[in-house]
Amino acid sequence: MLDVTFFGVRGSTPCSSPGIARYGGNTSCVALQVPGERPILCDLGTGLRYFGQTLGAEPFVGTALVSHLHWDHIQGLPFFTPALRPGARLDIVGPAQDAEDGAGSLGEAMAQSLAPPLFPVHLTDLPCTIGFREISNGCLSVGSATVTVFPVDHVGPTNGYRIDCGDASVAYISDFQQPLDGSLEVSPDVAKVCHGVDVLIHDAQYDPGEFAAKSTWGHCTVEYAVEVAKAAAANRLILFHHDPSHDDRWIDGAAAFAEDRAGGACDVIAASEGLTLHSGR
Repeated sequence: MLDVTFFGVRGSTPCSSPGIARYGGNTSCVALQVPGERPILCDLGTGLRYFGQTLGAEPFVGTALVSHLHWDHIQGLPFFTPALRPGARLDIVGPAQDAEDGAGSLGEAMAQSLAPPLFPVHLTDLPCTIGFREISNGCLSVGSATVTVFPVDHVGPTNGYRIDCGDASVAYISDFQQPLDGSLEVSPDVAKVCHGVDVLIHDAQYDPGEFAAKSTWGHCTVEYAVEVAKAAAANRLILFHHDPSHDDRWIDGAAAFAEDRAGGACDVIAASEGLTLHSGR
């Protein structure tokens, strides 16, 4: 049994208002947990702080699968209290950085974002031990899980992940560039690596009008997320990375539209903070 719990479901920036209370306003963070094993985190957005509040006082040991280094996917790290205790260890898996950007390695790029004057302390000042593993295509083992890493189109180096553990399977594609012309053609490579997955967590940030205005911003429409799920024969599609301008009513409507478009090919759920799904037996 693999438990999948959502602690941050927004994209771009954290947000707060009465109109988003049901789905939540924290940025990307999903916890995957197998009983008796160390947790696997998908991204380290502001939802990470709330995951930390569910843990005990012991030092944290776990792995984070970071999709990319945009702020909304890493800005929760210095506020993750369990990792601020001596003896804690966090292994961060993420894509190799683009040499043309001058960011250096994965670890060096993260250190640049967590340092004065952008932040009061340096990454190396945190009490926990942080390890980095750069991988953009391939497989690795995390506890009893097999993690398949694959590149996805976004703005800058970005990974998607598939996590298989026994008969449980989860694919995580938080940010994904729909074809620039707005077509619904799905990458055969993405459909193949996600084929038959039980839970597909997928970018669903825009409606067609928003995509037309922001087609180069690296995201996709709700409609496109459904097409990816259908092409991959996924069992459940989780609409994710909600736009900060979208309130609960907008997301309700998007979920209803996606369910109708899926036509029974898969179940559709809009991700909300506190939602827990179970995969496998």
